[in-house]
Amino acid sequence: MLILNTKVERADLIHGELVLPYELREKSRLRAALSSGEEVGVFTVRGTVLRHGDLLKGSDDSGQERVVKIMAAAEATYRIECASPHALLRCAFHLGNRHTQAHVGDGFLRIRKDAVLKEMLQGLQATVTEELAAFEPESGAYGGGHHHQHDGLLAPVPLRQKIHRPGDESGT
Repeated sequence: MLILNTKVERADLIHGELVLPYELREKSRLRAALSSGEEVGVFTVRGTVLRHGDLLKGSDDSGQERVVKIMAAAEATYRIECASPHALLRCAFHLGNRHTQAHVGDGFLRIRKDAVLKEMLQGLQATVTEELAAFEPESGAYGGGHHHQHDGLLAPVPLRQKIHRPGDESGT
């Protein structure tokens, strides 16, 4: 199985695409399948979010290094548009007040499909349209800052994991 755990900025050759909805791009441990059907394991540091277009490098069972491109899957979302920037800002405020993740576009917002939020937004005079689209929410005020990563490695790959329990002898 191909194990992906190193983020790279560019690659001469892309060996496949991994299409994932946002919910799975937030996971730190994931078993998935490339567009070709090949199974992969993804290991990232907790809190890492894979974004559309990110490149991940890893090794397969033969030791060959390969690079895979992350693609945002189309998901059930609502596109929110308003007659004025002020009205759209009001919608953004009320979504934020409910800790709702939002994708900020040029003149629109996008959220995951949620009937209660749709009703609230329509009450704010927004036009809410269902659409299948890539969902790339903002990372938040504290989410995209400084990270300490060495050589692009996102997380170590556990070969064997020993669970230490109270009463275990130390050093074993």
